Amino acid sequence: MIELYSPLDSLKSGRWFKLICGASFQHLPAIRSLALAYTLAGVDCVDVAADPAVIEAAKEGFAIARKIADAANQSNRPWLMVSLNDGEDPHFRKAEFDATQCPSDCPAPCEKVCPTDAIAFTEIASGVIDARCYGCGRCLSVCPENLIFARSWVSTPETVVPLILQPEIDALEIHTQAGNFRHFQRLWQAIAPKCDRLKLLAISCPDSPDLLDYLASLYELISPLPCPLVWQTDGRPMSGDLGKSTTYPAIALAQKVLNSGLPGYIQLAGGTNQHTVSVLKKKGLLGRVAGVAYGSYSRKQLTPLLDRLEAQSLADGNKPYLECYPDLLWQTVALARKSISQIKPSLSG
Repeated sequence: MIELYSPLDSLKSGRWFKLICGASFQHLPAIRSLALAYTLAGVDCVDVAADPAVIEAAKEGFAIARKIADAANQSNRPWLMVSLNDGEDPHFRKAEFDATQCPSDCPAPCEKVCPTDAIAFTEIASGVIDARCYGCGRCLSVCPENLIFARSWVSTPETVVPLILQPEIDALEIHTQAGNFRHFQRLWQAIAPKCDRLKLLAISCPDSPDLLDYLASLYELISPLPCPLVWQTDGRPMSGDLGKSTTYPAIALAQKVLNSGLPGYIQLAGGTNQHTVSVLKKKGLLGRVAGVAYGSYSRKQLTPLLDRLEAQSLADGNKPYLECYPDLLWQTVALARKSISQIKPSLSG
């Protein structure tokens, strides 16, 4: 049964679940399938890169989910969020290297450490598969020859307004960090005249000694807002699939911002995984924080099934559309629902 829900109600009740597809992740078939499966599973929000093709892939996933849900007399659509940055940020980068420079006897630790199989050494393609890379940076430190570097980019105000004008963009997330006030201000000047179209604004920021003063200055700049505000506490970026310990920085940062009394909802990110909700409960924070965003952890849960979809569709000569393979579709939805049910117990079972 697909449960009816309201993203805003989820925020208010502390049951908000956001899927982060990745601000640099542009693998369109995976994004389409993730949007489809997590929508049917009951997600509140799907966060994608500020890329027109990525946005369209997510919208396609929403549309297919709506058709399936309508057939069961259950119709909902999560909020679609687009991520932007006001300066250099690890979420907005990709790895790059020239594979022809790699020694023939290199054990390729970069290939082994990559969580999305974005590095390959084959006759067809060698190096980084750009669309799969989401900028986690794990390959940078393991290359024995120091051949891998990061290619970064910054959102410009000129790119922002056209995105906001799309009627199906519900929310924006701005990635920033302490010390970036003037960059944030420049970006906000482009967003502010159109922000009345938004259902939600999120501001994502890592920890720093000046964090609380910085967030307070941002709040003063953007107030009053015509929509709810979420502070995304980015504990340990892009690390949720690494293990239990990564969830603690995200929770500590959320508690720090929560204790400051800043207006707005607080949502965890950066290192969140299957342990996050249980630790929140132990610390008495579940319900005090608005919810949790899951990125690499939740995407990785579905990767084996999406890989099977890609292989099966290739063998059949079809496009990798999850809805064309019902068994795979509902297995994927079940896995997504298991992830979401950590914070929405009514979805379990």
